Amino acid sequence: MKWVTREHVHVDRVACPWLIKRFIDPEAEFIFVPRDTDPSTITEGIPFDFKGVELGHHDGKCSFDAFVEKYNITDPAVLKIAEIVREADTHVENPQPLAVALDILARGYRMISKDDYETLEKEFPLYDAMYAYFKKEIEEGKA
Repeated sequence: MKWVTREHVHVDRVACPWLIKRFIDPEAEFIFVPRDTDPSTITEGIPFDFKGVELGHHDGKCSFDAFVEKYNITDPAVLKIAEIVREADTHVENPQPLAVALDILARGYRMISKDDYETLEKEFPLYDAMYAYFKKEIEEGKA
């Protein structure tokens, strides 16, 4: 399946492709379009993280949350990542330190990557590592 989002990815537009590849559609193909693209003009693929789309921001939640809800993802480690992504992406007041770090790392990865595809390639291991850490913490009853 093709998944379409805005170019110049940041926290939510990296976290969502990670979630898609790991939990929804392992064969996913991502397409990045200009920021001002009207999502109603997208005819090939599922748009996400655009204003007004189902898989976008709603009621203080980010697109990652929309994916978790739509695809009924209940894995506690993913839910912990969702909390961090939400805080990093929606710029809540007094975010937890991991959300601040994720925002900084996302900005840095974008600076050292030639395009959005390379940004995803470089950042996916970060999300894999967070997932592994939280999974272990939960299994050991520490989270």
